[in-house]
Amino acid sequence: MALLLTGTACGSATSTGNSANSNVKNTITVVASINQWGTLAKELGGDLVEVNSIIHSTNVEAHDYEPTTADVNRLHNATVAIVNGADYDPWAIKGAANGKATVVNAAEAGGKKDGDNPHVWFSANVRAKTADAITAAYRKAMPAKASEFSKLNKAWQAKETELEDRIAKNEEATKGMTYGATESVAHYLADDLGMIDRTPTGYAQATANESEPTPGDITQFTNALKHKRISMLILNPQEANATTRQITDAAKKADVPIIEISEQMPSNYNSLLDWMSALVSAIGHTS
Repeated sequence: MALLLTGTACGSATSTGNSANSNVKNTITVVASINQWGTLAKELGGDLVEVNSIIHSTNVEAHDYEPTTADVNRLHNATVAIVNGADYDPWAIKGAANGKATVVNAAEAGGKKDGDNPHVWFSANVRAKTADAITAAYRKAMPAKASEFSKLNKAWQAKETELEDRIAKNEEATKGMTYGATESVAHYLADDLGMIDRTPTGYAQATANESEPTPGDITQFTNALKHKRISMLILNPQEANATTRQITDAAKKADVPIIEISEQMPSNYNSLLDWMSALVSAIGHTS
């Protein structure tokens, strides 16, 4: 059984909400490195912001992305720039560094640092802290609308709390559930759900270092699936290759549920919380 929670899109940059236009009056120009933070930025700013997300496609790998001149100019000229941090998008941090933007670093806002798992948007704590940091940047950029930004933040935080309540409820079924991952994209979400990562250490270290797992690592992984020491496989379809196909084949033969979770937010979701909610439901249904 495989649950697909990804989508496709074309290109490497798009607007989130209305298109970014520095000529639009009475709005804050916001640029986000990745679309999950871009959609959050739009929710927190409403009609008072113009948001552009540089990466919005599940076909683009943020780690290795080479920004265009236009991308760098967007970051340089933004009033607010939102980067992921944790060494996930150093190109975005560099692009925003010498500009006029107030830079919101999601990882830093949530207490994460370089070397930590960089997929921080899956963390409830980081999402909430990043939302507050974005709101603070908006209030700084447009003080006259500070109360409106606070209202938008309060509304968003209420939805985040609802999601966290759902996570807590699902944890009753998922706590202690074992999983393996072809790449540790959903580490924080699985942790919030009380799940136990049984990905073989050698395999996990190899993928974290963007190197090839050894044949022994792969055998250890497939045997863990075969003998049901892993009860769910999380597959990142953005990193599909012969090794991941071998592992997914082993999961299918062992009748271990497979959930596909991409790094970038699929185009069929309108917001970060919609995406997270769908993932929580999918994981809950397999427990």
